[in-house]
Amino acid sequence: MSSSSPHRALRGLLTLCLAAGLAALAPSPALAAAGPGPSTVVTMGDSYISGEGGRWQGNSLTTSGNRSGTDRAWTGSAYDPSRVYGATEANGCHRSDSAEVNSAGPIATELVNLACSGAVTRNVFRTSSGGTAYKGEAPQADRLAAVAATHDVKLIALSVGGNDLGFADIIRTCATDYVVWYSYCHDDQQAVVDAKIDGVMADVGKSIDEIRAVMTGAGYTSADYRIVLQSYPSPIPRAAENRYGESGWSRTNTGGCPFWNLDSTWARDSLVPQIADRLKAVADAKGAQFMDLRDMLQGREVCAKSSKLVSPTVPASATTSEWARWIDQNETQGPIQEDMHPNYYGQLAQGRCLALINAQPSGDYSCRNTAGAGASGMYLTAG
Repeated sequence: MSSSSPHRALRGLLTLCLAAGLAALAPSPALAAAGPGPSTVVTMGDSYISGEGGRWQGNSLTTSGNRSGTDRAWTGSAYDPSRVYGATEANGCHRSDSAEVNSAGPIATELVNLACSGAVTRNVFRTSSGGTAYKGEAPQADRLAAVAATHDVKLIALSVGGNDLGFADIIRTCATDYVVWYSYCHDDQQAVVDAKIDGVMADVGKSIDEIRAVMTGAGYTSADYRIVLQSYPSPIPRAAENRYGESGWSRTNTGGCPFWNLDSTWARDSLVPQIADRLKAVADAKGAQFMDLRDMLQGREVCAKSSKLVSPTVPASATTSEWARWIDQNETQGPIQEDMHPNYYGQLAQGRCLALINAQPSGDYSCRNTAGAGASGMYLTAG
């Protein structure tokens, strides 16, 4: 070896080290970004977030024409619910133009509604985890995967579990007990709920797990997005706040709230809070935010004293009309599946709630209305 060999070796070593150092300082190759597309908010779950009932702005006894201005499906000569529900009028998912995500304002570049009226938790799960298609649509988590791959999903709001518990059956049973059997429903229906609720809440938790699995698979970290689990509002008031007497037919034929006092108060003050409290526990356990809607319709429920029916002399109004769809037992104004859901005004309020919690990066909140105000009067309280 020549005398210059050690110097050449040293220079080579220094060159190698310098190259390595510069490589360490250089920007790393771009990784596959989670959600390379437009910022997006997604809603998933059941009818209380899909927009079921959005056809109606208040309730009216008028059965013809635009029903005193309450029926948004009126074309001037006929009824076309697709004006409100779009293509989902055909399969019954009823994603309305006023659905929560559509009423939230500019909270993201794109707003995606995957929810479907009547959906249960297994309609949210991925197919690979036991999820099932519903109304001709693939499981919602599978559909979320496609959105997450092409959009920058920032927030996912979920409403689910009510159909697993049998909300529709409870309402039907309680109304039948009032109209036909003259008996109470709260005792036997409470037993039904108690027997189901542990299993249902486990499935709600699995729904959140399924959503997280999809997002992780699409390259997202937990810091890239949020999940908001929301509860359900009560569509009927407690007995003391019902504007119609318990006896007679006014609750059935006029108000569209055929429930006994004890059953009404049970639903408003026991059932809805029980479900909300259990959903909050699931959200907390799964690291999701929780939005409590139990009081969202306070004073705006079907038959509430502080709200009014719409009539030819009392126009539809967000400040005076009811915010929930009544029970149209004879289906003279639309399908029964719309009954007992937030209507157009209620959905505008839900949208405002979503916008408010979207602005809160963490924490659990309740969303309430301001008496005499429209959706702009919605506000959050912590906890």
